[in-house]
Amino acid sequence: MNNKKFIDIKTLESWLKNAADLLRGRDEGLKYIITLLFYKRLCDVFDDEIENLKNKFSQLGEKEILKLAKEEKLVPFFIPEEAHFQTIRKTTTNLGERLTEALRKIARENPELQGVIDIIDFNETRYSHGERIRVISDDTLSKLLEIFNEYTIGLDEAEPDVLGRAYEYLLRLYAQGKGKTAGEFYTPREVTYLMAYCVDPKEGEEVYDPACGSGGFLIKSHLVLKEKLEKQGKEIEIPLKLYGQERDPTTFALAKINMFIHNIETVDIRLGDTILNPRFIENGRLKQFDIVLANPMWNQKGYSESFCNSDPFERFVFGYVGGPKGKSSFDWGWVQHMFASLKPTGRMAVILDTGSVSRGTGKKRDKEKAIRQKFVDNDFIEAVLLLPENLFYNTGAPGIILFIRKQKPEERKGKILLINASKEFVKGKPKNYLSEENVKKIVDVYKNFKEVEKFSKIITLEEARKADYNLSPSRFVWVWEEEKYRDIGEIWRELEEIEGERVKIGKKVENILQSINLFKGH
Repeated sequence: MNNKKFIDIKTLESWLKNAADLLRGRDEGLKYIITLLFYKRLCDVFDDEIENLKNKFSQLGEKEILKLAKEEKLVPFFIPEEAHFQTIRKTTTNLGERLTEALRKIARENPELQGVIDIIDFNETRYSHGERIRVISDDTLSKLLEIFNEYTIGLDEAEPDVLGRAYEYLLRLYAQGKGKTAGEFYTPREVTYLMAYCVDPKEGEEVYDPACGSGGFLIKSHLVLKEKLEKQGKEIEIPLKLYGQERDPTTFALAKINMFIHNIETVDIRLGDTILNPRFIENGRLKQFDIVLANPMWNQKGYSESFCNSDPFERFVFGYVGGPKGKSSFDWGWVQHMFASLKPTGRMAVILDTGSVSRGTGKKRDKEKAIRQKFVDNDFIEAVLLLPENLFYNTGAPGIILFIRKQKPEERKGKILLINASKEFVKGKPKNYLSEENVKKIVDVYKNFKEVEKFSKIITLEEARKADYNLSPSRFVWVWEEEKYRDIGEIWRELEEIEGERVKIGKKVENILQSINLFKGH
């Protein structure tokens, strides 16, 4: 019998790892596990909601309760009995087919889950050596369902934040196995927290991520606000309004599931290519937001000059960045889209390749430098943060965080804060990470806009011009220990002493070998 029990984060992670281990070696494995986790959560919460309705309407029978719940929409998501987890796990034949149909039936019953829970085919086959082979067999699938049946993760057993952390644990496992494509859906949690702490969300603000992946920046904005208010003994009264766009259908589904699991309702995530087809439009113009955060694809290619010049939303007014036939980096194209999506009083932070703040330096004509120059001369760049190497799952490169405001606070006008955090990390496997202390140090320097020796420096716009608009923190902030040079005479005397010791030891060894007749002198 499956008794209800409270489940903590360590138990939850261990439980999910057992499920992941069952599918080890399958590229799609965690995609299945994430879907099943969400499926189990939906069914367990539905059971709790129905139980609450039974207590409220004690005079009604179970069939009448279910009918009332469906017709009056008294539950967040209605789960038909034939599609319920407990029904499907008892299936003895055609399990993959039955499970897939159950998820599609739930999506038909709950339109907001369409394109989220129904995109995975548990009956999928692949052609191999002349025959069709199931990607995941019914036997393996049955074992997987039994693992998920070990715990109940309803309203009383798993808090949304704890379940959300477990979900992120799964995403991290998935990222470790996906290599270069991982960056398209997952940014390390400490980096997303760092940026959310820096932009400091306020109640009721609108937060936008134009390349939202699995929704990490949006989730962390919510959690940072919640944490801040809890320290003040308060709860969120006016929640953030979260907006995101994602071009990959599977990653879009991951983001939607992430929001459901965290029980975040004031969110709008849309599918589509943000650059080619931005989905958040008001009165024919881009909608603007209080906070814009993103980790878009670095050095993206493929957007032509004609596209940029004819953009109906006039996003690329600072210059064209695509290069001949779209061969150059589009980093500053993303910056301009985000800038156009930012309210006049808003805050913006974006992760980019380190070269985005230095490319073109020393050249008389460079399109990317020309755009960067306009952002500097108009005093839009508030800070540049150099991150450590090997944080991101899709690259070993360090990356920078660019902080932008259209209207800086008075005391920051005409200045740019450069932070060299390249040494602020903990060595890890397979990736390095920022510790809580690393994050606190960076956030403190950013929020207080201050200089710290071998860590941060404030430069004027004139200094940025003299550097030919090279804003790389490593140019201005040296973090390495200065080399100490020793006197040549001292080194020579030490070498003579070492040589003397070598001769003495050599003679001792020769005497020992002669004594046992293993050495013959010449």
